[in-house]
Formats: sequence, structure tokens, C-alpha cells
Amino acid sequence: MAGDKKFRAYILLRLSSVGDEWEVVERLKKVFPRERVPYACPVFGAWDVVVEINFDELNQLDEVVTNLRNDAMFKEILEETTTMVAARNTFPW
Repeated sequence: MAGDKKFRAYILLRLSSVGDEWEVVERLKKVFPRERVPYACPVFGAWDVVVEINFDELNQLDEVVTNLRNDAMFKEILEETTTMVAARNTFPW
């Protein structure tokens, strides 16, 4: 791995009801450490919330996705998710 650069992934969340976006963001802040999930925000469009994930190894991303699927609040409110993983950790930004 190049230095201390981490991989990034973005998880898009579609909620089953309108108006719960900020509740989901607050729950994400409670469930995941800031170094693993540094950013989450409601968005406009086909998806309701975007979540940024930082990780060194793929199993760390898997932990986040698995926790999203198993958390009681998320199970009740999430309709669909999709995960996009950055192609490399050497992004210039």
C-alpha cells in the first residue's frame, strides 16, 4: 500500500420512507467510528443518503456493510443499498 493512504468506498442508501434521512445520519455516527465513516449526508436524487467509508483492507468495508444489514434500525428503514469501491488508494487528492 502506498504510504498511509486508505481505500475509499461510497455506500448509497435508499430509504423506505421520506423524512428519515437525518435520523439515519445520526445513527451512522453512533454505530461507526469517525475514522471508518468520516462522512454521511442526505442527498437529492434517486438515493437518499451517501456514506463515505475509509478502509485499509476489504474486510473492514465488509464489517460496515454487514453492520448496516444487521442493525435493527437500518433493517427497518433501508430499502436498498449500493456500494461503490474506489479502484485504487493512490488517488491524487
